[in-house]
Amino acid sequence: MRKVILDIETKNTFNDVGAYDPVKLDISLLVVYDYAAKAYESFLEKDFPKLWKLLENTDQIIGFNSDHFDIPLLNKYYPGDLKKIKSIDLMQSVVKSFGRRLPLDAIAAGTLGTQKSGHGLQAITWWKKGEIEKLRKYCEDDVRITKEVYEYALINKSLKYKIGIDAGTIPIDISGWEEKHEQSINYTLPF
Repeated sequence: MRKVILDIETKNTFNDVGAYDPVKLDISLLVVYDYAAKAYESFLEKDFPKLWKLLENTDQIIGFNSDHFDIPLLNKYYPGDLKKIKSIDLMQSVVKSFGRRLPLDAIAAGTLGTQKSGHGLQAITWWKKGEIEKLRKYCEDDVRITKEVYEYALINKSLKYKIGIDAGTIPIDISGWEEKHEQSINYTLPF
């Protein structure tokens, strides 16, 4: 089964677009980790045709808040419907078990003992200043953290969180995560 982990950074904020709607935002950069290639790859908007080929050969998209944010936003650019690809949204798994949303930084701190290397507003500033390599490194770090959190959940059927002195363990239902979901998606490939 071919899996990818992805994360998106944007050119603007919800305040800039006047609504809390991810589809109104614009993508600056996207990073994926492709398990088949065992590699990270980044995509600017001009690179999306190459990204579509990768996603159309993917059985599963993994992310953190990806069902609410990344996939709907990316779908705005895609000629088909990326929701046809099986998705594992780690944040939704946390909400389902814990009853509320937690930031990736809290999950990374508890589960991995690490922190994110920045935050989304910094990423927008880097984009506006043309500091693409800083943006790429930050987004790749988020994908690496998401990958490690996902792999931890697969093995331990739980995640941990830490916010200040508050810490705990969240059981995660991984049933179905490793099952292949049949799909038929081919909007940009030449066959």
